Amino acid sequence: MQKPLPIPEKVIKDIAESIPTPFHLYDEAGIVANVRRLQRAFAWNTGFKEYFAVKATPNPFLMKLLHREGLGMDCSALAELELSDLCGIRGEEIMFTSNNTPHYEYSRAKELGAIINLDDITHLEYVQKKVGLPELLSFRLNPGPCAKGSSIIGAPEEAKFGLTAQQLVDGYRKAQGLGVTRFGLHTMPISNELTVSTFVETVKMLLELVSAVRRELGISIEFINMGGGIGIPYLPTQSAFPIETLAEEVRALFSSFNYTSLKLFMECGRYITGPYGILVTRSIHKKEIYRNYIGVDACMADLMRPGMYGSYHHISVVGKSDAPCAGHFDVVGSLCENNDKFAIQRELPSIEEGDLLIIHDTGAHGHSMGFNYNGKVRAAELLLREDGSVIEIRRRETLQDIFATLPIDKLEGFI
Repeated sequence: MQKPLPIPEKVIKDIAESIPTPFHLYDEAGIVANVRRLQRAFAWNTGFKEYFAVKATPNPFLMKLLHREGLGMDCSALAELELSDLCGIRGEEIMFTSNNTPHYEYSRAKELGAIINLDDITHLEYVQKKVGLPELLSFRLNPGPCAKGSSIIGAPEEAKFGLTAQQLVDGYRKAQGLGVTRFGLHTMPISNELTVSTFVETVKMLLELVSAVRRELGISIEFINMGGGIGIPYLPTQSAFPIETLAEEVRALFSSFNYTSLKLFMECGRYITGPYGILVTRSIHKKEIYRNYIGVDACMADLMRPGMYGSYHHISVVGKSDAPCAGHFDVVGSLCENNDKFAIQRELPSIEEGDLLIIHDTGAHGHSMGFNYNGKVRAAELLLREDGSVIEIRRRETLQDIFATLPIDKLEGFI
């Protein structure tokens, strides 16, 4: 079964004639249209804000593009805070949701004026002593066995993230006693979910907690952050997530709780950029033993998800969309690891050396999860602008990049 490409084949082929494969290619027009659709759907909430999960695609060019469209940044580590600062994104345009966090990262988040979202009740005292508490503080809820989990994050009660509901109430009480005056509430129990009802239940759970905290402590929470986790249709048989349906059901929930001024935040990453990125690679070898293999010039260093999670990414072969199936193939890279596979026993047309293969839906958690095992250099990142031009937003790595941390000058005379 075929799956539409976000970028026309001819455009991809033309780019590959002048830029060596492999490379990641992102579609600006698709990303922008998707962001605007999301914002239209939730425009009923006057305080609505999407904080893009920087970890999905941590590239400052994309971050600036998204910020232009009104998005904030969801950061989970120091590098992401620094990238936000480089893009001129500061203050409450940043949500800092980290875990097992060293004090210097909290310090940098506070320095930038970010909303700090604590992952554990002990972090309250830790931040107070090491950094000083901000005016606005949020806590991350781990809902435990009462909430659905996902294959990526796991069951909530087995996840390392967040506070229990009782710890959360205790945390608000202590924070209030320590002088914190503004509060938020966050959770993120699921990832890559396509069922609307799962998110509706998450929001309902948060609204019930908002009410409980108000009754018990007299605290008015300013915002709830329902997290990200909205999935994308990796499989060609799946449909895109009905964002308008979710928005209307959440609107009805807000109305039933009579929360007219409560702000709603989200922190989607995959949903924003995932479908609008592709990994372009070229066939370099064929192998026939107990199985048939297609070897390509990309490897797991460029896209970890299939090897790490067994995730499905659709593969198209340029110029062969109507060609008949030639058999079942494993599509593999060159790492000395047997999980270095983009597809296992996938039905594909006949593929020859030099054919371009397009791996779909790599706009999130593609390049960002890369690594340098076997000394593999990670691919370049390109952006197809709305005007049709193409710019390089990250160059391909070199061996010199990998060796840069080695004190080569001290090697002579060693031993």
